[in-house]
Amino acid sequence: MLLNDPVGDMLTRLRNASRAHHEKVVLPSSKLKLEILRVLKEEGFIADFVDHERKPQGEVTVMLKYGPERTPVLAGIKRISKPGIRRYVPVRGIPRVLGGLGISILSTSRGVMVDHQARKQNVGGELICTVY
Repeated sequence: MLLNDPVGDMLTRLRNASRAHHEKVVLPSSKLKLEILRVLKEEGFIADFVDHERKPQGEVTVMLKYGPERTPVLAGIKRISKPGIRRYVPVRGIPRVLGGLGISILSTSRGVMVDHQARKQNVGGELICTVY
């Protein structure tokens, strides 16, 4: 299956699985996707992920995280920079999501990082998505 936006597809699969209260999601792997998942795990939005090396393309299994009464921790995730229109922001232009309750994920020259890390390191970059 040909995908024009693999990162957007990953975010949609995570959003749909979280809303359907699935325990885990399996999706195609790539370096950028693994870095985004690493950030989501560090920030506490997903429980864990496991990369499976397979040919021709690997897969990654993502274990989703739920709060009390099975409320999804990953309430919302939105793709900002898309293949048709990339969105680059300077350090002062990095948006605050829900007044600091959510996060923005950026791809910078120093790697994929969260908005507060980018502000601390004084770097801007491509605004991949917002998560809350």
